[in-house]
Amino acid sequence: MASMLNQIQHQNVTIRAALPLDSGQRLDAVTIAWQSYGTLNADKSNAVLICHALTGDQYVASDHPATGKPGWWARMVGPGKPIDTDRFHVICANVLGSCMGSSGPATPDAATGQPLAMHFPVITIGDMVRAQAMLLDHLGVARLHAVVGGSMGGMQALAWTVHYPERIASAVVIASAARHSAQNIAFHEVGRQAIMADPDWQDGQYYASNRAPTKGLAVARMAAHITYLSEAGLTEKFGRRLQARDIKSFGFDADFQIESYLRHQGLAFTDRFDANAYLYITRAMDYFDLADPHDGRLAGAFAAAKDVRFTLVSFDTDWLYPTSESRRIVQALQSVGAAASFVELSAPFGHDSFLLDVPALDRIIAGALTAGI
Repeated sequence: MASMLNQIQHQNVTIRAALPLDSGQRLDAVTIAWQSYGTLNADKSNAVLICHALTGDQYVASDHPATGKPGWWARMVGPGKPIDTDRFHVICANVLGSCMGSSGPATPDAATGQPLAMHFPVITIGDMVRAQAMLLDHLGVARLHAVVGGSMGGMQALAWTVHYPERIASAVVIASAARHSAQNIAFHEVGRQAIMADPDWQDGQYYASNRAPTKGLAVARMAAHITYLSEAGLTEKFGRRLQARDIKSFGFDADFQIESYLRHQGLAFTDRFDANAYLYITRAMDYFDLADPHDGRLAGAFAAAKDVRFTLVSFDTDWLYPTSESRRIVQALQSVGAAASFVELSAPFGHDSFLLDVPALDRIIAGALTAGI
């Protein structure tokens, strides 16, 4: 599957400038794939950057080239929608380390022409944001009207306010956190170990072998997908109902609907994602902690972001990034005098609520983008 992903043609640019990385290494050139929607106005003041989540990509409102399915936020982005492309020029870039056209482990080594695989340097959320800033420089966008993101996208939005506060007017952070918790790191490690235990992983050098670690990647996706849902939602949708049978098999086939659902989610994921990219992006999330460079004081991270207008949203059934994480951010913002609005929404979908039909979220995002206009 990795080779098929590499054959997809994306809108991208290769910027021949060095990108220093948090690890101390650097990339001598950076390729960034992106999609844009709507028209940039004459004074270039209506640009909105959408940052995608772990398994997302730049195809926020257009059909995915590998699966043919609608964009992951097509309900949110478009003419007359909450992120209104009749008013805003929307940009979404594939993150550094991913597998949909931006520089990552599948990128060819300049010396050998072979995929870098595990020789690609480990990257951080901050590195992703610096690469996005390079793209905006290339596009001639000096300042963003807003940066918007959910989950890992929210981490990027927060990192934007820390690294480039002078370049953004507003940040909309949904179902996210200013650090990755020990529990979240643990779930990611389970997924990474599933990939690396797959014999077809081959220490990451699987691109030319026609054998990719799809079984391990599917298990990683299954484990992660559980964390995106709520117990109440799982019970309502699946309960203990059997899958396509009247009695238990007394074997290890998918007796229950929830088992069949997770297996489907895992297999479908391998059609559109690269296992090495999953390793790199989950590691970047694990390293994310905005307070760490400030002696554990989150307020220190936001000291320069007092002029950014913040909107934060959490969901009452999200146990992956619970409301307490958003409240921690709000308290830090208030302590430095930043303008911050916050709401916890009620939705049955767990962490995935930011991707699904929650009308109250639509109204909040639309309001946040039009405030001050």
